[in-house]
Amino acid sequence: MSAFLFWTFLFIVFYAYFGYGILLYILVKIKRLFTKPTSYNKDYTPEVTFVTAAYNEEDWIEEKIQNCLNFDYPKDKITFFFVTDGSSDSTPSIIENYPFPEGTQWKLLHKPERKGKIAAVKRIMPMVQTPITIFTDANTDVNREAIKMMVRHFHDDRVGAVAGEKKVKIGEKASAKAGEGIYWKYESFLKRLDSEFHTVVGAAGELFAIRTSLYKPVPQNAIVEDFVMTMGIAAEGNRVVYEPNAYAEEGQSASIAEELKRKIRIAAGGIQSIIWLAPLLNPFRHGWLTFQYVSHRVLRWTLAPLALPFILLLNIRLAQNQGGIYTWILYAQIAFYAAAALGWLLEKKHIKIKALFIPFYFCMMNYAMFKGFFRFLKGNQSVVWEKAKRSV
Repeated sequence: MSAFLFWTFLFIVFYAYFGYGILLYILVKIKRLFTKPTSYNKDYTPEVTFVTAAYNEEDWIEEKIQNCLNFDYPKDKITFFFVTDGSSDSTPSIIENYPFPEGTQWKLLHKPERKGKIAAVKRIMPMVQTPITIFTDANTDVNREAIKMMVRHFHDDRVGAVAGEKKVKIGEKASAKAGEGIYWKYESFLKRLDSEFHTVVGAAGELFAIRTSLYKPVPQNAIVEDFVMTMGIAAEGNRVVYEPNAYAEEGQSASIAEELKRKIRIAAGGIQSIIWLAPLLNPFRHGWLTFQYVSHRVLRWTLAPLALPFILLLNIRLAQNQGGIYTWILYAQIAFYAAAALGWLLEKKHIKIKALFIPFYFCMMNYAMFKGFFRFLKGNQSVVWEKAKRSV
């Protein structure tokens, strides 16, 4: 029985982090044998509203405005919304007094009360008059071609949302670089495959677009509102596609502590989302979406982190009783966790060795899942914008 449980738990962890990617890669290869590559209408340039959420971003907002004004898209077809609800610094006044070029369509939407991003989006969405709405954060740089690359997918009526790519800037002082950067590269790889196979499993808030007519307010207490919003669109039978040529760059977390704070929040939001999106666990209703959702998200947020301590404990027992391969696997586990511990110690001393930060980052992510789970149970995770410090 111990051996059965050990291999079952080991398979769950392997599948959640690597096996699904391998299986999805094979499925995409098979699909390509029976489908033609997607073609795009280069003349399709619908009107869009570009929404920038900014909370106390006085250090970044001018750079963000300039970034917005550089988009390679017809200027008369873009309306910029800058939402600064709750900001207590000079962010709103900087926007209000910025010398926008003549003809630029823009609005400053500000309320002094800080009720969170969800409330702000819910308030401004009735004002959107364009068929496409694009969301981004104030502390990200979006590439010039992003809008053009994203909206071309909406020419297909089956597409309800488009997820852009998140890129992490590599700063010299960013101690999380080995983990955070590699993690997002791997996530980008999976999103490419998810999108080509069927649909992306949720979009990150750094950059994504939706068909405005499909917008539905998410619950006021949603922690990861961008994920819930786009999964709701997918649940109604629409595709969420991934566009790697539309990307938002942001600085890395200034420290592992800041990255951990962000991961715990996402973990709490993940548990909340699983409960809210329980109907998506029904494969008879949602088919391939259920397969992708469980494989890419649910296992990582539930069974995979839970399996890790059991794998170690069962491995110790099996190595003592049976030896052989179990002893070698135990040695590998000990080496892995020792590397993670050493990576943690070196991070505290601001010493960066990539080979050690990767196991450390993996352990940190799974530790965050446990912390996020208990935070969710306690109900003390705030929904207001919770800024993590980023490196320059």
